[in-house]
Amino acid sequence: MSRNILVTGGAGFIGSNYVLYWLENNPQDNVVVLDALTYAGNRANLDSVEGKDNFTFVHGDICDTVLVESLLKDHNIDTLVHFAAESHVDRSITGPDAFIETNIMGTYSLLKAAKKVWIDEPKAKGHKPLKHRFHHVSTDEVYGALGKNDPAFTEETAYAPNSPYSASKAASDHLVRAYHHTYGLEVTTSNCSNNYGPYHFPEKLIPLIITNILHDKPLPVYGDGQQIRDWLYVEDHARGIELVLNNGKLGENYNIGGHNEWANIDIVKLVCQLMNEYFATHQSTLSEQFPLATSVKEGKAEQLITFVEDRAGHDWRYAIDATKTNDELGYKPVESFETGIRKTVEWYLNNESWWKTLITKQWNENND
Repeated sequence: MSRNILVTGGAGFIGSNYVLYWLENNPQDNVVVLDALTYAGNRANLDSVEGKDNFTFVHGDICDTVLVESLLKDHNIDTLVHFAAESHVDRSITGPDAFIETNIMGTYSLLKAAKKVWIDEPKAKGHKPLKHRFHHVSTDEVYGALGKNDPAFTEETAYAPNSPYSASKAASDHLVRAYHHTYGLEVTTSNCSNNYGPYHFPEKLIPLIITNILHDKPLPVYGDGQQIRDWLYVEDHARGIELVLNNGKLGENYNIGGHNEWANIDIVKLVCQLMNEYFATHQSTLSEQFPLATSVKEGKAEQLITFVEDRAGHDWRYAIDATKTNDELGYKPVESFETGIRKTVEWYLNNESWWKTLITKQWNENND
């Protein structure tokens, strides 16, 4: 049976990977993407599916409740997968307003529209609520921070957000839960660990390291670099959401993680090592393509590592316990970190045209 799916934030990093995965593996379904195309949204992420009969792109804001209502009706949407969010912690520290507006008010707007179209209007006509699912994509950061020997976050871990970003996501999670328990909206929520892979916006750690190496720029590492994160290849995240949509219990939260903890400094050193290896084995091609990459051409990318002042409220460790998702839904990441990080490095080396404009714009903004 086919679905009609509305994907919010579908031109962003995780959202676009989800759309590409879904259309490849569920060609019977229709997918509508709603994206405001703010700085991290890039319609080029979806070039490979543009023109498909079962794909529609809409440039719009999730805070526009009337627009969301019309999309739900006009496209007979039965499934809403909500990725749209401001997600960069540093930006939330310097400018939290956008995070409150998008992550809290935007989610509220979607919930209002979904309740009206799927529940209220059918009831007003004497009908049962329409068959539907509202899936909310959240983060492990809502759980706060862990010490070195603390057990990983489970779905029962109390929320303790420490940044404006994580606080805004926690609030949105609570709204989704409330709409299920109060109004009967059929919801599920997933909390994921740090994603990496193709189309990752270049301000994030892994693509930042790759692109800075290619321009012989410093590789900034906060504090001593010992902060630990659990890393998940983005397509494995999409697989996890697919399992939640197909088999998850209504009203439940599901952790999606890689069981793959790395200190930030070790991630940076690994990427340096891989970049050194790729340049050593493809010296003539890569040296010509990336003439500014002086250090890595000499096999010394790691000399670009630069320790910088730690950011405010920097959580020391995140780790996801995905046992519930594994046991109940059969979830297991396909990519190991070793295979996923190599795929990621190769993708950035082969897709300069995608990221070059983005980083040039970013550098210009930083210099203004």
